[in-house]
Amino acid sequence: MATIWIIITYLGALLAFAMGSKLFFRGTSADYFVASRSIGPFMLLMSVFGTTMTAFALVGSTGKAFERGIGTYGLMASSSGLIHAACFFLIGIKLWSIGKRYGYVTQIQFFRGRFDSNGLGYLLFPVLVLLVIPYLLIGVIGAAKTMIGVTGPKGPNPGMFPELFAGTNGAVPAWLTGLVVCLVVLCYIFAGGSRAAAWANTFQTLVFMVMGILAFYLISQKLGGLSAAIEQAKDSHKVRTLSENGEVGVSQLMFATYMFIPLSVGMFPHLFQHWLTAKSAKAFKLTVIAHPICIMIVWVPCVLIGVWATGVLPEDAISGAVLAKMVGILVKDPVIVGLVTAGILAAIMSSLDSQFLCLGTIFTNDIVLHNSRKDFTDRQILLMARGFVVGIVALTYILSLVLFKKNVFDLAVWCFSGFAALTPLVLAALYWRRATKAGAYACVLTVVVTWFIFFAMSGFGGEYTVLGGVMPVAICWLAGAVAMVGVSLVTTPPDEATVAKFFH
Repeated sequence: MATIWIIITYLGALLAFAMGSKLFFRGTSADYFVASRSIGPFMLLMSVFGTTMTAFALVGSTGKAFERGIGTYGLMASSSGLIHAACFFLIGIKLWSIGKRYGYVTQIQFFRGRFDSNGLGYLLFPVLVLLVIPYLLIGVIGAAKTMIGVTGPKGPNPGMFPELFAGTNGAVPAWLTGLVVCLVVLCYIFAGGSRAAAWANTFQTLVFMVMGILAFYLISQKLGGLSAAIEQAKDSHKVRTLSENGEVGVSQLMFATYMFIPLSVGMFPHLFQHWLTAKSAKAFKLTVIAHPICIMIVWVPCVLIGVWATGVLPEDAISGAVLAKMVGILVKDPVIVGLVTAGILAAIMSSLDSQFLCLGTIFTNDIVLHNSRKDFTDRQILLMARGFVVGIVALTYILSLVLFKKNVFDLAVWCFSGFAALTPLVLAALYWRRATKAGAYACVLTVVVTWFIFFAMSGFGGEYTVLGGVMPVAICWLAGAVAMVGVSLVTTPPDEATVAKFFH
């Protein structure tokens, strides 16, 4: 029970810490949505990094490394470190500046203003919401799989609670883990908004970075040190060679085209909202410099643990539970298991809060308040935002139970692919004066159609490549870019007054 009590204590401490931000809550919608643009450099780094490191990073990368080998690090981590920092510098700072100048709190407001089009906002809203929901799902599913791995059977022995949860052989069931995680996040987002999310993300990011390093150290020691850990996994074909069917290892085409996926940070609506909370442009400096280092600190241990697991776990082990099982089998100390599990949950929840909040924000500002003739009070605006968040949390929880068996890493890749394929839209909006409203429509519609075709061909969420290893995101991105450029060039240039508003 020590493991469970540590997890409960962590969740309680998180709630207390995040709810403490309510003491600084100013009661206004601007404070709820963007923390009155008052977040400094360190907290901006922690909140931005925390919201990009999800179950995908800790749970997903370990599981994928177990399946495909050491190349998993190159697929996402090495390219993400550079591409994320470039996006923060080239996109984030400019959007912060424009957002502050015109009082924007959502990216849809920016696109509506830049392309002088109400309809574009109504088109983007369902697209962004439908892409964020899978992102939410990987968090809830990742948390549930982690708890099953920690509390489930160890060899012939049943799980921690055989009498309470006989149906799962003593493991804490997915429905309970998902419910607890959703409720905890909902509590502090409901109370403190973006300030609570920033405070919680700072706390959780520090927790999961420290716990990730702790897990790495303890597991490597139990396997006899780094050399012994690598040696015991070396005989596995999953570590070093590409199989004929391509299911094991990483091909050159896959490696090259995976580099499109980290571009997704340029279009994440929850990241846009975090950017807008910055106190000044100087606050971005630490994020641009330190973000790649933070990625390395988290991804290196997780990928190596996944590789080492090929010599410890059976081949049919559930990929989503690899990290938890390695900790549970090798470390065994219930206190350490509890601390590491708390770290995994911290990584998961540091993204969930931002995503829940951003959906409530764009619904309130871009659907309800936009073009509304009624003047709403701050209290009414907050009530609408919170109500939509509750609805999204409930929907996410239900879908997580239905789609529980989906691979966390693969589901995340499809979510990121959709956002990454839309980056020609934001790049054109920021850097190309000739980009037109028609070009923006063409870009979004082209990306939606091509992405959905590939998504359906994948079996709605499985790993899928085309043309001998090309990731679908590369084709979707190129199609969106061609549509944006081609249609913009053959349509009427944007109004000079609109261009002058965003380029000066």
